[in-house]
Amino acid sequence: MKYILVTGGVISGVGKGVISSSFGTILKSCGVRVTCIKIDPYINIDAGTFSPYEHGETYVLDDGGEVDLDLGNYERFLDITLHRDNNITTGKIYQQVISKERKGDYLGKTVQVVPHITDAIQEWVERVAHIPIDDTNEPPEVCIVELGGTIGDIEGMPFVEAFRQFQFRVKRENFCCAHVSLVPQPRSTGEPKTKPTQSSVRELRGLGLSPDLIVCRSEKPIGQSVRDKVSNFCHVGPEQVICIHDLSSVYRVPILMEGQGVVEFLKERLHLNFTLPQPKSYMMKWRNLADRVDLLRKEVNIALVGKYTKLEDSYASVLKALQHAAIDVGYKLNVSLIEACNLEKATKIDDPVMYHKAWQTLCKSDGVIVPGGFGKRGFEGKLEACQWCREMQKPFLGICLGLQAAVVEFSRNVLKLDRANSTEVDPETPHPLIIDMPEHNQGVMGGTMRLGKRTTVFTSDKSVMKQLYGNKPSVDERHRHRFEVNPKYVKQLEAAGLKFTGHDTNNTRMEILEMDNHPYYVATQYHPEYLSRPLKPSAPFMGLILASVGILKPYLEHCNSSKSSDVSEESEFLFLSADDLEAVSAVEKFNKLKLETGESP
Repeated sequence: MKYILVTGGVISGVGKGVISSSFGTILKSCGVRVTCIKIDPYINIDAGTFSPYEHGETYVLDDGGEVDLDLGNYERFLDITLHRDNNITTGKIYQQVISKERKGDYLGKTVQVVPHITDAIQEWVERVAHIPIDDTNEPPEVCIVELGGTIGDIEGMPFVEAFRQFQFRVKRENFCCAHVSLVPQPRSTGEPKTKPTQSSVRELRGLGLSPDLIVCRSEKPIGQSVRDKVSNFCHVGPEQVICIHDLSSVYRVPILMEGQGVVEFLKERLHLNFTLPQPKSYMMKWRNLADRVDLLRKEVNIALVGKYTKLEDSYASVLKALQHAAIDVGYKLNVSLIEACNLEKATKIDDPVMYHKAWQTLCKSDGVIVPGGFGKRGFEGKLEACQWCREMQKPFLGICLGLQAAVVEFSRNVLKLDRANSTEVDPETPHPLIIDMPEHNQGVMGGTMRLGKRTTVFTSDKSVMKQLYGNKPSVDERHRHRFEVNPKYVKQLEAAGLKFTGHDTNNTRMEILEMDNHPYYVATQYHPEYLSRPLKPSAPFMGLILASVGILKPYLEHCNSSKSSDVSEESEFLFLSADDLEAVSAVEKFNKLKLETGESP
């Protein structure tokens, strides 16, 4: 097993996750099986109880693991399936060590950070690195380990010490360290400054790790003179300094890294067994994707009505899924984040400017998405958005809490059920349309929701969602919720026109909601954004984008006539349906490149 440790310096948030994913993408293009591990030094057991403002969204895996959003980057870039143990936290490590101490496994010894905590970290990494990441059940060949935070953080010290030991445990030819550092360019001088990187590398060396690659992140391209300066003062060769400036899209990062000789360096440094040059069919897909992003001209405007809009990372997977679908349809995505509270009538009195601005943004959109969330704040604003989309025939996609909001709104305004609500918002409601589920353990927050991949069975052949999924009888999607639709009201809702076209395997839980006589009014209890991929966009998001640009109906007719099994196979139709010569040219170029790599366009 080969290991690549990715550390960060100067500041956090410089893109270690994307760079780690790009290492994996490059190696995968060479036929190497790659897995990833994210280390978060916080004491929480997992990310499940975080506010989205703390670390962004909580990403959910197939096995129900609530993990850091960087694991979403890994899965999207590499199209692999990771597990809850691929996210290591200080809390998990200490919990494991303390549990062993209580059982007497340490035979009366004093339990210390060194060696017990550091040994537990190393053993965890070695164990998880060998877990298969696909259906082949073959173990990975390379494990990329991203260490969260920055070098020098006190909470990260046990992990740094663990990897100082680990490099000798697995031998030099099996361990490589890549250090990601910011190279600031102050406006006062306009000159890139390497001192912060030098200090960061010096501190890393002082802790016993020497970087084999230094990845310099900057706003603008860095010249050769700066690269030589970093090489000289950080004791690495010029070919070991990789410069990554801000690019038009994240899909260009692995392409830029490959162009700077990363493949050749890793092959030699880790003694990897593959032949150069590679056919690079996987990298060709990324080149095609990046080119398509840069060629997009027509725009689609989507309004996201959420509760945590002050931080975009709170909806990282939703935004990525929208982008995947928009690119596939041939449109440039513009997302407007609307705070749900600002749509409420109370805001009209307290802050009329904010109220009217929010409604103006909503009315200008081509489509609306109401994503998940917890608690009662902003719930009435989500109801307002649902009602407006329903009555104004505006394309709408609700996810998790968005589905629950759509049900409550319909119950109040169509069924005329006074004070209909979710028991999460109003425990005393006379009409509990949304109730807490049986598995919910009151008083315990972490890991008590309905989590992970579960099967949804379609109940109607006329379902738009079933057609978007390729007319499959069922689909597997990931869940994260505590509340669900009350089965007692289902018949009443369906009789009035709100159809539940997807149920769980026991036919008791409502998973998919659709409305008749509407361009696209769809909601899911599951979170389809978690399984969206750049080259395989999620079906519900595809439906929203298609409806927002007015081509959903002809698209479905084309899919049904050609009996296509996957929405992503119809990209050519989408481009050719648009009255845009540049888009037509782009798809012709895209199909030509796919033919050159031996794929069907």
